Amino acid sequence: MKTKLRLLELGIASVGLSMVMGCQTWNMEAGITLPSPYYLRHPPQYFPPSEPYPLPKELRSQEEAAKQHFDAQRNGGQ
Repeated sequence: MKTKLRLLELGIASVGLSMVMGCQTWNMEAGITLPSPYYLRHPPQYFPPSEPYPLPKELRSQEEAAKQHFDAQRNGGQ
């Protein structure tokens, strides 16, 4: 009797703790991880667009080398 009561208390405590924590949960049926129920309350993150590549000559030479490499592979490795 004492063990059943202890298991019941442990089960109730673990369910209560998991509800209070609000962490990500694994959904066995769908096989996905769901976010916490409070994810809509967080402010959105903003990542500004990165600046253009600062070395245009180097970028152009890298693109030309890559194009030559892929063209050579397409033409049979010549």
